[in-house]
Amino acid sequence: MSKIGYIRVSTENQETARQQEIMCDYQVDRIFSEKLSGANTDRPQLHAMLDYVREGDTLYIESISRLGRSTRDLLNIIDTLNDKGVSLVSHKENIDTQSPTGKFMLTVFAALSQLEREQLKQRQREGIEIAKAQGKYTGRKPIPTDWVKFEQLYGEWKAKHITGRDFMRRMGITANTFYRRVRQYEATHGITEQTIT
Repeated sequence: MSKIGYIRVSTENQETARQQEIMCDYQVDRIFSEKLSGANTDRPQLHAMLDYVREGDTLYIESISRLGRSTRDLLNIIDTLNDKGVSLVSHKENIDTQSPTGKFMLTVFAALSQLEREQLKQRQREGIEIAKAQGKYTGRKPIPTDWVKFEQLYGEWKAKHITGRDFMRRMGITANTFYRRVRQYEATHGITEQTIT
């Protein structure tokens, strides 16, 4: 029987020190740690942890929000743990799923966590609508484009001297922005060939 810790923060800028201390207090044998949003279910360390745990193990987390943000995702993870015979201890909520009360409380806290998240998103939407009505919100500012550099790289890309990935890296843009800029450039210059490699 092993004690396993799972640590998560939402962004690269956030620190895991507080969660690390909690794991030390529990004297866990192994920690899986990552810096990704809880809304993202495709988390490598989460999957690695779920693959690693075995019957009789106990998973320790700082709070249930570390595992997942939506009730559905959280309960799916809990079901996986239950199917493997793994207990869960959540420090913040003082939940231990080895007891029926702990299992019930986990479901309640998961629902409350999702409700809090949905209310926050609703307040953000309402704030944006108010700001728009007052003319104070214009959305995200467009990413400026160096069209001279873009045109040069476009020529190299079309001549197959560089890949699309090289193009994006040298322009410092994402794939979505890249394809949008290519369409914009080709439409402006009357280029009808849409082959993108």
